[in-house]
Formats: sequence, structure tokens, C-alpha cells
Amino acid sequence: MEEGVVRHYAHGSLECTILEALASAGKDVEHLAPADPAPVDEFHIGGRPATIAFAAQLGVRSGMRLLDVGCGLGGAARYFAHEHGCRVAGIDLTEEYVAVASELARRAGLGELVSYRQGSALALPWGPESFEGAYLLHVGMNIGDKAGLFAEIRRVLLPAGVFGIYDVMRAGAGELAYPVPWATLAETSFVADAATYRRLLEAAGFEVLAERDRREFALEVFRQMRARGAGGRPAALGLHIVMGPDAGRKVANMMGDIERGLLAPVEMICRAA
Repeated sequence: MEEGVVRHYAHGSLECTILEALASAGKDVEHLAPADPAPVDEFHIGGRPATIAFAAQLGVRSGMRLLDVGCGLGGAARYFAHEHGCRVAGIDLTEEYVAVASELARRAGLGELVSYRQGSALALPWGPESFEGAYLLHVGMNIGDKAGLFAEIRRVLLPAGVFGIYDVMRAGAGELAYPVPWATLAETSFVADAATYRRLLEAAGFEVLAERDRREFALEVFRQMRARGAGGRPAALGLHIVMGPDAGRKVANMMGDIERGLLAPVEMICRAA
């Protein structure tokens, strides 16, 4: 199953493509500002604005040791490091993503604050109580064993550590359209409802402190995307680089399911017992 997830996200020449797009956008690729790659390295609904809003809910502080589960290209980790002074470790199944994340961090001068490694969220390579906080951004949809996921995250968190989730969740009954940004076929898509998340989080030793449905935020993001798309070709730097040639279809399917009330992005903020 994990191999299927890796195949979905694999690109082959992602680093070169992103650097070329950054150069085309007028960026100095040898000395990137931390926010320069944000249009392509924040692979979740709403991108950087969603990350900023999520950070406010998470309550991070300078020097905090954070774990980014399913870090992707590392954009959120670099945001937490640069804007909040956190020390962030990221882990992702896709080796290519980890390599690109590390290179972007180096070019942005953040190599001392962030680190990335390839591995499974179900077998985290850190000891107990290694982190003060953890988060995942649009990751749970690829993991069927959410009980195991939450148990592993609880294991590496200190007591009273914070755990934040921003995932696409089930909001209503009905057949989902594929492909979507996180899965080509239903076999690698494990969308669950918020009630299931709450139940499994509590069983793993978390208290759910806050929950926020972000459907209206997502719909506004989609309206803005459509308005920009009506103006012609997409910008050189964007998530279409990561999602590949069928990016438009993936996004359209996800948008349609959110508009029909089948899916909704949801934030949850939890505390480890």
C-alpha cells in the first residue's frame, strides 16, 4: 500500500522542474527567501494562508521541537522554522520529496533548523518523548491505519504535547470521484469522517481541544483559483508541477466533492495526555 502511495507522488525530475520554475518567476535559486517556493511546496488546500491559520491554532513558540508527519516538499516545516523559530523534523514516504525538501531548505539557509528523512509514519524513527508538538497536513487520507498513526505520534510526543491535524475528511455519503490530489484510485484513498478521527485520537491518548470545519474557506480558495484560471495559462510556479499533467482533473474532482458536501477540510487541535 505504501508503495502505491509513493508511485502516486513520484515525479522523477521534481527538483530541476521546481528550480527552473523559480528562476522563471525571477527568484534567485541559489539564495531563496523561505517563502519563495510556497506556491509549489504547500501541498494542501489553501497553501500558505492555510498554514498560517493552522499555526495560530497550534500555538507554536520559538525553540519548540516539532514533528512534520508527511512533510512532502517541506514548505510548512520551513514556515514554522523561519516565522516561529521552531526546530522541525519532517518525515515522508516519498524519497524524492525528501531530497527536494532538503535542497530547498539549504538554498533558503534553514538547514540548521529543519531536517527531513524518508520513512513511514507508522514506524517513526525517533524515541519516546522526542517532540513537544507534531502536525500533519493532508496526510491522513493516505493512511488506512489511523489508529497506528496516532499511537506512533503519541509515542514520540512529550506529555501535554500538542498535535494538530488539517485533513480532508468525509462530510457526507456518496461515491467520490478519482483521481484526486492524494490518490489516483480509491485503493490508496482512506478518507474518514471527523467522528472516526476523534474516536481514534482519544483511544491513542489524545484530548481533542478544538475542531474547525474549513469547507467555506476551501470554497473561497476554489473561487479564486477559477478566477485566476479564467485569465489564461497557469503561473510557472504552482501545485500543477507536483500533481502532474492531470492536475486540473484532480483538483476539479476534489472541488466537486467538497461542493457536493461529500468532503470537507477539517482542522483538529489535540493535546497528549
